[in-house]
Amino acid sequence: MSRARTRLATAAAVASLALVAALPAAAPAVAAAPAVAAAPAGRSAPHRPQAPAIRQIPLQGAVNVRDVGGYRTYTGGQVRQGLVYRSDALGKLTPADITTVAGLGLTKAVDFRIPLEVQYDGADRLPPGLAATSRPVSDLGLYGTLMTAIGSGDPVQQEQMLGGGRAESYMRDIYRTFVSSPENRAQFAATLREIADGRQGPLLYHCTSGKDRTGWMSYVLLRALGVPEQSAGADYLASNTFRGAYDAQVRAGLKQSGRMQNPDLLIPLQEVRQDYLDAATARMEADYGSFYGYLTKGLGLDLGTLARLQSKMVR
Repeated sequence: MSRARTRLATAAAVASLALVAALPAAAPAVAAAPAVAAAPAGRSAPHRPQAPAIRQIPLQGAVNVRDVGGYRTYTGGQVRQGLVYRSDALGKLTPADITTVAGLGLTKAVDFRIPLEVQYDGADRLPPGLAATSRPVSDLGLYGTLMTAIGSGDPVQQEQMLGGGRAESYMRDIYRTFVSSPENRAQFAATLREIADGRQGPLLYHCTSGKDRTGWMSYVLLRALGVPEQSAGADYLASNTFRGAYDAQVRAGLKQSGRMQNPDLLIPLQEVRQDYLDAATARMEADYGSFYGYLTKGLGLDLGTLARLQSKMVR
């Protein structure tokens, strides 16, 4: 790339980030384009811009696998599809699932799970020639806490560990560490640099449920590309739609087996919530002043990397 084109791309990246900070958020994107209600007789229906449908990759062994692309940016561009995917754990993929994943043409799979999660849930099952890259992001011991609470089979202990708002508080603390922990920031930054690398082919990243560490990674990526804050937030919240039925089955199974009398204690841990995301963004603003400050100072991304990210991911 010539120096002039490099300067132009860099300027475009900076301008896009400035717009993200300055302009009001657009209407949220949803898993499917919303239907427009019928207008009363004699009146025309109001025009409502349709949000892009989220492209889910349907698998039997994972429920929250999606293409990150498709969203519109503030500058009128669109995030390219087929380059970055987000998912829950891939250790239970069927042979048919592996064939489907092979069709995505992935050249890298990043696993944000800690070793304990991999030990108990199993390593990723991936197409031949593709091995997971371990890039653990701390869950502040949540997985171990859950194992202890459920394994005890004691409703009193489970209430003491998870009830009374404690589960929600735990989740907010976890989200704050996505921003405050240098180790966590390094893992997210490394993934963003790989995505920005023009030599890197399609990439997938995931954690256990594909909603918290993966959700934050996707939120940061989309906002870095100039996707409006509300659209990036709606992509984060869509995990509740994709995971809802499966998580309800898990709770029903725990109650039926007698391991939990009140499995609804798990709901705050199974769901994504706006206040969890708000806990991370508030920490981000407190520590770095703005989203752009988080990208450059917190994650250490230079303008060249941000320009390459824009050039590769937005058309």
